[in-house]
Amino acid sequence: MKLHSDPQSSQNTITGYGIGFLEVNQTPYSHALIVQPEGEVLAWPVKESQDLSEDHFSMISALLPELVIVGTGKKQVFLNPKILQPLIKAKIGFEMMDSQAACRTYNILMGEGRKVLAAILLEKD
Repeated sequence: MKLHSDPQSSQNTITGYGIGFLEVNQTPYSHALIVQPEGEVLAWPVKESQDLSEDHFSMISALLPELVIVGTGKKQVFLNPKILQPLIKAKIGFEMMDSQAACRTYNILMGEGRKVLAAILLEKD
């Protein structure tokens, strides 16, 4: 899926997504990512939603977003609230959705000036 970005923007925009890749500002990545409107695009050291732990969300919580969009791959997966405790304790909002929807939602919220963070797992064959 190709997403279109505003070429005038200096923000991190998700410009493409497909099986085995994610593209931010037209740079392809082949691993899970943490993307915020500004700053560095970070590797997220997880491959599948069942591998997620509280530590993964502590890493995200430390970045102080107001909202976290978690792309769980090809299908929407609802995560155990126990592993989401770092976000809950920090009063950071979160949503789980399939990764394609997460990419679109992140771009919309980023475009509205929200302090959003996307944590995207890649879709596999």
